[in-house]
Amino acid sequence: MPETPHRRDVMRLGLAAALPAGAALAQAPDPGTLYVNGTILTMEGDAPATVAAVAVRDGRILFAGPRAAAEAALPGARLVDLQGRTMLPGFIDSWGHFLLFAQQTLGVNLAYFADDPPRTKADVIRLLRATPAFNGWITGYGYSEALLSDGPPTLADLDAAFPDTPVLIGTLSTLTGKANSAGLARLGITAATPAAQPGMIVKDPATGRLTGDLLFTPYLQARAAALGTYPEAQAFQTFRAAEALLARQGYTTVQSYQLVPADMATLTAAFAQGVLSLDVMGLPAISDAASGQMVQLNDWRWGRYSHGDRGLKVPGYQVVTDAAPQLRLAAFTEPYADTRGFPDGWKGALLPREMVEQWVTYAYANDIQLFAYSNGDAGIDLSLSAIEKAIAATGKTGDRRSVIAHSYFARPDQLARYRQFEIGASMMPAHLSIYGDQQSGLLGPARANKEAPMATALSLGVRTTLHCDYPSASPNVMATIWSAVTRTTLTGRVMGPEERLTPYAALQGFTSKAAYNYREEGLKGTITAGKLADLVILDRNPLTVAPDAIKDIRVVETIKRGRTLHRQS
Repeated sequence: MPETPHRRDVMRLGLAAALPAGAALAQAPDPGTLYVNGTILTMEGDAPATVAAVAVRDGRILFAGPRAAAEAALPGARLVDLQGRTMLPGFIDSWGHFLLFAQQTLGVNLAYFADDPPRTKADVIRLLRATPAFNGWITGYGYSEALLSDGPPTLADLDAAFPDTPVLIGTLSTLTGKANSAGLARLGITAATPAAQPGMIVKDPATGRLTGDLLFTPYLQARAAALGTYPEAQAFQTFRAAEALLARQGYTTVQSYQLVPADMATLTAAFAQGVLSLDVMGLPAISDAASGQMVQLNDWRWGRYSHGDRGLKVPGYQVVTDAAPQLRLAAFTEPYADTRGFPDGWKGALLPREMVEQWVTYAYANDIQLFAYSNGDAGIDLSLSAIEKAIAATGKTGDRRSVIAHSYFARPDQLARYRQFEIGASMMPAHLSIYGDQQSGLLGPARANKEAPMATALSLGVRTTLHCDYPSASPNVMATIWSAVTRTTLTGRVMGPEERLTPYAALQGFTSKAAYNYREEGLKGTITAGKLADLVILDRNPLTVAPDAIKDIRVVETIKRGRTLHRQS
């Protein structure tokens, strides 16, 4: 497997990476901190702006401006010399899986961004052998068949290495995986077992025997069974591990979508006990189309934090229209170029229109922020038509901070409607880097090159943020910025260069614009007096290094509310 920018300096997922709990300790009055002698990018406005000094006290930015004025505003403050480094607002995650990322610390990271990424199936076996069992299972996450030189481990490979211990490994997509024979037996899966839908329990077409591959619902059920239930203290341990990993990438606010009420309760308890310092934006999904119970709970605290101005915030909920293009589940108006294994003319799969329209309208009618999730252009058409119907039914227009996440293959005419309906787009340029070569075959080069049309969106006035969608890709923000600026795949191919972003526009997607998406522009996203002292210090300036060097920029320090969560050793 070639050396890739995404996996450098991204840590092995494991509990050993955990930081101490984020509980506040009794402290003497804060004399404040003054940051000087660096490039301090405020991220205010659509052109780069800098200040000479930032004064911080009691978790807030007291002053940002000339050094002499900063010293006068905070006499006696602790002086921090940035030594020419670059300071920015802390990074804000606009689409991610914090809880899933945390859960995966119970196994081994097999992804391209691991410290020791597997290059062959023998490497996968080696890493699994070094992993302690949890709940009687050895689990691994994030392997990619395309990045293993001899293909993925087969059922025979896993059985030879683990004849008695159940093993389950998941792919980078987080939606598919493979179990060994001991694992299949533990799950009660035989060749006669019907697959929960949507999904498949794969059999060899020649022999009818199980291959160990589990697709979609059967894999998700297997993962849940393998991990089982574990006490709150264990969940908190995974939260600390995940927070440590994400703080090392500069995040100060993270997201976790597809939540259920039990997840909300555990996260709220974690903040009550001082386990977490990063703010978490939580989005429940509409998984019960019949009752919609998760979004109709009477005590739901939409748009409010669990603990004052921090903790868990539930800004809105998620409505899905289709799924991943690399799995050929994104819904398109034109057929896939490669339909092998699917019906002729396969265009992907859409969720029921009635369900999508029902819950989009419910969000508008009840003044709840909508986070749609659409991938192919047909999926985006469904979200847009549902939003248009909701506006007509409710009469509610204006900037409701509605977002369509991924928006992988939004057409220019669709992006014009985003602007018309004041919808934001949250895009994932790293997806193009990882899967661009593969999607040229699945969709044809012309269509594949149009993935993540970020520049077009910005030119049309669409509020556009960027995200990593970890653990479906590396959580490395600078690698994602590099993807947006260069649009280079893992094999070095440049796709759709006309859709490249400037480094500053890409940084806005993780700072000021991401804060706006969550209605937090008065609290986060820029280095402005009165806002939270959520800050990140980089070893170099993304605006001045060569574009290809952006991927190598390191996070030196991450500061949340004035307190250091990560400092490079």
